[in-house]
Amino acid sequence: MLTQISVGQAWLATTLIAATVTVLCFAVRNHTAIAFVLVIAVGGLVPMAQQGHAGGTEGHDAAVNALGLHLVFAAIWLGGLLTMVLLRSKLDGDRLVPVLRRYSAIALVCFVVVAASGYVSAEIRVGSLDRLLTAYGLLVLIKVAALLALGLFGAAYRRVLIGRLEERGSAARGPFWWLVTAELAFMGVASGVAAALARTAPPVSQVVAAQLPDPTPAQILTGEPLPPELTPMRYLTEWNFDLLWILLCAFGIFFYLAGVHRLRKRGDAWPVHRSILWVAGMIGLFYITNGGVNVYQKYLFSSHMLAHMVLAMVIPLLLVPGAPVTLAMRAIRKRQDGSRGGREWILMAVHSRFASFVGHPIVAAVLFAGSLLVFYYSPLFSWATTDHIGHQWMIVHFLIVGYLFTQNLIGVDPMPVRLAYPMRLLLLLATMAFHAFFGLSLMTGTGLLLADWFGAMGRPWGESTLADQQAGGGIAWSIGEIPTVILAIVTAIMWSKSDKRDSVRYDRKADRDGDAELEAYNRNLEALQAAERR
Repeated sequence: MLTQISVGQAWLATTLIAATVTVLCFAVRNHTAIAFVLVIAVGGLVPMAQQGHAGGTEGHDAAVNALGLHLVFAAIWLGGLLTMVLLRSKLDGDRLVPVLRRYSAIALVCFVVVAASGYVSAEIRVGSLDRLLTAYGLLVLIKVAALLALGLFGAAYRRVLIGRLEERGSAARGPFWWLVTAELAFMGVASGVAAALARTAPPVSQVVAAQLPDPTPAQILTGEPLPPELTPMRYLTEWNFDLLWILLCAFGIFFYLAGVHRLRKRGDAWPVHRSILWVAGMIGLFYITNGGVNVYQKYLFSSHMLAHMVLAMVIPLLLVPGAPVTLAMRAIRKRQDGSRGGREWILMAVHSRFASFVGHPIVAAVLFAGSLLVFYYSPLFSWATTDHIGHQWMIVHFLIVGYLFTQNLIGVDPMPVRLAYPMRLLLLLATMAFHAFFGLSLMTGTGLLLADWFGAMGRPWGESTLADQQAGGGIAWSIGEIPTVILAIVTAIMWSKSDKRDSVRYDRKADRDGDAELEAYNRNLEALQAAERR
């Protein structure tokens, strides 16, 4: 039975992952291995998130995102608090205050994500304010009250308790642990209400599109009604919000600017243009994952290709000059107690063998160019188009391979291998030639990619499916060329500046030692000439 229905399969997968994580928690001690165990543990919550809202219904993708984020960050929040309780006997002396500060920062992020994801879930399932008086709505209100209480606990930690613990030491520990106990009680209430919500029918019913009285082909395929006819203005006016990427972009801007603020507060400079480019890149990422392109890429291959090109070529061109790793290394304080914080984890990731491999210029170029063939001419394209998890993987993949390739050309963040500037230009030209060939092959091709999806939408507007695919090839060819030219220009400018720096460095060295290197070279020539005359 477990393997025959989707809920049973989800529970089976979650149980197996939980068992694996339990064994690994006792078996591994290496920091890298622990990081992988964390990833596996988070992955164990994904199957249940996918079952929290019926597939094929309107709003399914948004509901899965919201529930997944809710589960993951609630687990981190509650798990962190339980960990502090379990390690209570170890948090003696001066250990408690720094641990509490770190947990408080994590809990604040969790509070924001849990609140935002809870709101989205309630909006999808409740629909309107008058439905809050239903049984489901009343449970939502109880959970909101518990969440607000937990927010007050967090404020008490940050504003009152940490200061008292620093001033009074052990005298303030009693009230602190009582507050932790009360917070655990409210978390228990919230968790119990969440379990009750999972067993209560929501006011907004979940009707699979195929069961509607007269479903359109687009509804049967996507679960959503066909959007209005695409026009250039509709790319700006149509929106399909994705909470995951809203939060990622918001946190990306916030933490970057917080790092810049910390540098300037201690008197260190950070180039303004780097901040502007980073924020612009995050805004671009927000639009591509939430705006009109995200609305239409389910229905039009050309919109999908536009999203691909922007994710892989335009957004990295803005993000890479922002130098986030360099900023993090300068802004995040180094841990002095032997533990690992953000700075230590970033350093470990940057210097890991995996990062050294995928970050190698040749490997990055192969991933960037080879992804075109592997993705579009394999089942990956179907998975990324028809499945929400596949769609999220596609965004992450295109963004990362584009970032790695751009970083090797114009990045200032540390990399395992740096090619000379002439080799960078050759690598860029070779990769872009392959890119242009791919675009031209789509422009002239007559075979449909994913014909049972794009060709079965039943669109009453727009070009034919083949013409739209050929237009997508034109986008791959034309839009890809603009960032290529920009990359080539920036690389050439960096090459020129590097030569000037080398020349200035050589002149300074010559001034210091009286041009000893040139004198030695001339003496060597004179000795050779004297030897020839003899």
